[in-house]
Amino acid sequence: MKLHDIAHARTGDKGDTSNISLIAYDPKDFQRLRTHVTPERVAAHFATFPADNITRYELPQLYALNFVIRNALAGGVTRSLAQDAHGKCLASVLLTMEVGPER
Repeated sequence: MKLHDIAHARTGDKGDTSNISLIAYDPKDFQRLRTHVTPERVAAHFATFPADNITRYELPQLYALNFVIRNALAGGVTRSLAQDAHGKCLASVLLTMEVGPER
């Protein structure tokens, strides 16, 4: 199953930092998010930044996880030569991650 089957996401960016919020559609799936969507798995899924650059915050009252990814945007909008240096598309990429059944 893919994350987009059980959650939606929003992304923001500031400078070279991206912020991805992952929110369970159903509260019963929050534990699955907590178990399967770790900084290490997020780093492996993107294969661009190390897990050390990712901090995960839990918001259990919202059934959400928030990931802050430092050095994620090639210097940020004003410094990068990339066509789209914004972090807006990162939420869509994260939602394609495979997650297993509840442990």
